[in-house]
Amino acid sequence: MIDIVAPVAPAVPLVFSSPHSGRDYPAEFLAQSRLDPLTLRRSEDSYVDELFAAAPEHGAPLLRALFPRVFVDPNREALELDPAMFSDPLPANANVNSPRVAAGLGSIARVVASGEEIYARKLSLAEAEARLDRYWRPYHAALEELLASSRRRFGHVLLIDCHSMPSIGGPMERDAGDRRLDFVLGDCHGRSCAPALTDRVEAIFQADGFRVERNAPYAGGYVTQHYGRPAEGVHTLQIEVNRALYMNEANYERRPGFAALQRAIGRLIEQLAQLERTAFAA
Repeated sequence: MIDIVAPVAPAVPLVFSSPHSGRDYPAEFLAQSRLDPLTLRRSEDSYVDELFAAAPEHGAPLLRALFPRVFVDPNREALELDPAMFSDPLPANANVNSPRVAAGLGSIARVVASGEEIYARKLSLAEAEARLDRYWRPYHAALEELLASSRRRFGHVLLIDCHSMPSIGGPMERDAGDRRLDFVLGDCHGRSCAPALTDRVEAIFQADGFRVERNAPYAGGYVTQHYGRPAEGVHTLQIEVNRALYMNEANYERRPGFAALQRAIGRLIEQLAQLERTAFAA
């Protein structure tokens, strides 16, 4: 369900999370879907957990969802659901009016990222609740504990929420048809992370020759919005990696540039860790 790749000892107030790189597609879900397995992967942030795999080497844990986001999405509110998908009424506290639900991309998605409908029939509310209990809630329980542990030990924490994005804006997105830059940093327009930290990440990537955008087209999802509380010592920054840098977007195979990008992200992690160690040594 989830996996925490832990360092030998937590040495820095950094936590990395990869909520969308899961590749374990349950057999019962594949049987329910009207789409073939390759199409279902269009919502997947393929290999992002591998791109950020250096985190434990530098003293920071990496939380990975092993389940796919098209099955249940931990970067949404638990009850961010589309009532049209279900045969039962939703609870009164369900968030049925969010832009993500309108796009078909709630915590239980109605469509894959390219817009195709996933299911041939309506789901029961019990099915949604079972997925949330087995997958969504354990992911967030683990993330909350990692953040709380870091705050207890260091007094603050920087959460890096790790994602990838299609190289061209999709049909349901604000930048439909536009070619994207190498990285997008989402800090909810300065609300989820201290600007100096976002500046630092941007400068590190730019020094490596990458092109970086902030908050467009992605300013941060549920994880960034929910956990980012700089005034309380919890900074959250979403990083979106352009998939064309490291994979073939048609067949999901790694490109020759994968290893070089992985090293570049490793340098980012190393420099962020060194920055924190230097701050504590001062």
